Amino acid sequence: MTVDLLLGLQWGDEGKGKIVDVLTSKYDIIARFQGGPNAGHTLEFDGIKHVLRTIPSGIFHSNNVNVIGNGVVIDPVVFKGEIDGLEKFNLNLKSKLFISRKAHLILPTHRLLDAASEAAKGKAKIGSTLKGIGPTYMDKTGRNGLRVGDIELADFKERYRALADKHEAMIAFYNVDIQYNLEELEKEFFEAIKDLQKLQFIDSEEYLAQAQKGGKSILCEGAQGSLLDVDFGTYPFVTSSNTTAAGACTGLGIAPNKIKEVFGIFKAYTTRVGSGPFPTEDFGNDGDIMAQVGNEFGSVTGRKRRCGWLDLVALKYAIQVNGVTQLMMMKGDVLSGFDTLKVCTAYNYNGEVIHHLPYNIEEENVTPIYTEIKGWKADLTGMTTYDQLPKELKDYISMIEAAVEVPISIVSVGPDRKQTITR
Repeated sequence: MTVDLLLGLQWGDEGKGKIVDVLTSKYDIIARFQGGPNAGHTLEFDGIKHVLRTIPSGIFHSNNVNVIGNGVVIDPVVFKGEIDGLEKFNLNLKSKLFISRKAHLILPTHRLLDAASEAAKGKAKIGSTLKGIGPTYMDKTGRNGLRVGDIELADFKERYRALADKHEAMIAFYNVDIQYNLEELEKEFFEAIKDLQKLQFIDSEEYLAQAQKGGKSILCEGAQGSLLDVDFGTYPFVTSSNTTAAGACTGLGIAPNKIKEVFGIFKAYTTRVGSGPFPTEDFGNDGDIMAQVGNEFGSVTGRKRRCGWLDLVALKYAIQVNGVTQLMMMKGDVLSGFDTLKVCTAYNYNGEVIHHLPYNIEEENVTPIYTEIKGWKADLTGMTTYDQLPKELKDYISMIEAAVEVPISIVSVGPDRKQTITR
């Protein structure tokens, strides 16, 4: 029996889906523990690209079970689209995909509330994906939410109506011009609920407890990234859930002392989508090259990602908060061709040199202090062993390991699952 955890260490988009897909064959159960359809985990194999938003990234493997945990919020309409997209693969989802009864439902009015709230903020908007995530988690903590298990109750529609009516009153309070046809949205919602009911609902904490007793191996899959954690991220420009290791415990009901390995995923550079501070953002040609070569556009939103150099201060912080035991570096191939790479090794924080992430990293308070390292020219995408990698990349890896004191066990050199080098 083993329980391992995989999560992102930056502002999301690190490549978690690919690594889960690569590791899945070693596990009996892949369990998603937080977030919702604002996440997009991209998998690429056999020349086909797949984007999963709610379903765990192990779904394409035949010998495991996938669990959507209680910490996840589910939009039935988006979920139905995801299921429909999997039909051509002839997966037996009834036996492969289980949903926690305690997972909360995203209602159509949650999405409308999200849009109204963001519109009301004007220039102070936080860059919401407008998927209804924030309002759904607000209802969860406010003890108003609807959960998957409520679908099985005789009065589910009455519960739905009461909450939707409350949401409409709140939308009116924002006094912004939000055009919508709720009747049409609700028709689509309840049709999707019927599809959701075709899958197995489970008491997930009990299911996972029995799986552990039975010697099953479990990989907990996180969404977004540690710097978007509602407690430890760059608040208020964060998501509404705990994206750090602690979220796996509350989002699945797994005890902390059961977790063994914590796999931390990071890019060889840094990206961010939407608003919020980003000390190492590059506004020049280098940032544009990273975006172009790395195809840095959100897999769900389509928004262009902001790009910049690797921030070791932020990376060390994320490793510390999560208790990371192994690192996995993604998109090393994107940095091929740069004569010189810059790495942020410290901050100038209001005139003082610091090596930790402070309370506020807005640009008026923080200036990155860079170390330069020689780049490499080689095309990495066809390389299959660590020995084949250029010396300059090995030096880059060694420098990172020395700074964060955690080994890098996997180096990704391309989007396909085969383009993965294990050290």
